[in-house]
Amino acid sequence: MTFVDLLPIFMFAALAILLFSGFPVAWVLGGVGIGFGFIGLYFGVFSFIEFFNVVSRLWGTAAESLILVAVPMFIFMGTMLERSGVANDLLYALQVLLRRTPGGLALSVTIMGTIMAATTGIIGASVVMMTLMALPVMLDRGYNVPLATGTIAASGTLGILIPPSIMLVIMADLLSISVGTLFLAAIFPGLLLALLYLVYIYVRTRMNPELAPALPDDVGPVGRKAMTIMVFRSFIPPILLIMFVLGSIFAGWATPTEAAGVGALGTVLLALANRKLNFKVLKDVSERSALTIAMIFGIFIGATCFSYVYRSLGGDDLVHQFVAHMGLTSWGLLFLMMGMVFVLGFFFDWIEITLIVLPLFAPMMRTMDFGDHIPFAVDIVPWIAILLAVNLQTSFLTPPFGFALFYMKGVAPATVKMQQIYRGIIPFVSLQLLGLGAVIIFPALALWLPRMALD
Repeated sequence: MTFVDLLPIFMFAALAILLFSGFPVAWVLGGVGIGFGFIGLYFGVFSFIEFFNVVSRLWGTAAESLILVAVPMFIFMGTMLERSGVANDLLYALQVLLRRTPGGLALSVTIMGTIMAATTGIIGASVVMMTLMALPVMLDRGYNVPLATGTIAASGTLGILIPPSIMLVIMADLLSISVGTLFLAAIFPGLLLALLYLVYIYVRTRMNPELAPALPDDVGPVGRKAMTIMVFRSFIPPILLIMFVLGSIFAGWATPTEAAGVGALGTVLLALANRKLNFKVLKDVSERSALTIAMIFGIFIGATCFSYVYRSLGGDDLVHQFVAHMGLTSWGLLFLMMGMVFVLGFFFDWIEITLIVLPLFAPMMRTMDFGDHIPFAVDIVPWIAILLAVNLQTSFLTPPFGFALFYMKGVAPATVKMQQIYRGIIPFVSLQLLGLGAVIIFPALALWLPRMALD
């Protein structure tokens, strides 16, 4: 191979090095793309007019995409829900209901994380909110610090998988498949992870009650009527929001974009009902949402520039030649993808991995054949996408750059050390890999609901 043929490899090497430089990821992605475009121009394998093609591609993939319009509204929905007071009421009710169960408070946090995942999908907001609400209480009750931090971090990251998930919206757009199909495919795998967390916490605290002391019996309202009112007020608002957002998508009443708009309005009404809505809150939520949206779409722009130049320099052909030279079967290619994504998760965020890796493997995903392992005739792309999504969830927890860990450390009490947080997530990362293995072995976990929807 000549130097020109190896330009795509040098692109990835430059990207890997510069991502550790501390510059914003969006600028690094776009800068590497433009820089190597000029290098290709010098060697005669890239033309200047192709820089204008990047602009048209950005318009067609990001600005003009109706699916991606859902992303800003889901972000606003999650940020507003954090300020509405719904999560505080829900956690308190769960604590009271599970106070006699081993590890009741940790189980409450996990259940709340699952419910909030189905209403927000914003990992940063979920982890910060749950850390502020639950961690001081767990520490006051004498909970083991690694168990408490691991529970909060793992539960807070469920929002990246359980619909409505921003990651699934972006994946659906990149793979040109239905968002509703991908949402349906993610339900059982997401609930499976939550169940694995619950079983682990229950068994571990049952075997060693000192890790999670029980709550006193005098916590909570007195009397059946007061308890019923508390449960009704705590559970009905988030359940209604889930029904409006996800139910309207699955029933075919609304597109994901329309459902996101309904969800955004719903969180505003919830904040109004809880007397938490005022101009200061609305301004804060709008500013935080705008910053998050700008970050995501900035990376989207940079990744589009990078991927276009990479493909124009022959990167796709290089990857295909590499895979063909290795002689990988569909299973071999699948495990290569899973291994690459898991390793990248130690260093990069999910959106960077998604926007860089997924376009490389998307064409090959449609040609994979797993024979009788797939239990019925159905498109396997949603299954592979969900495997990637479960795998990507580990990127929030794996050190040294697990973003959920940094979110938590930023708002946790000073007595909580980073080493304790690292120790706490190890069992939950193992459970995530166990869940990933289950979805690989039993593809019906991801494919059954989409097939039922088609029937």
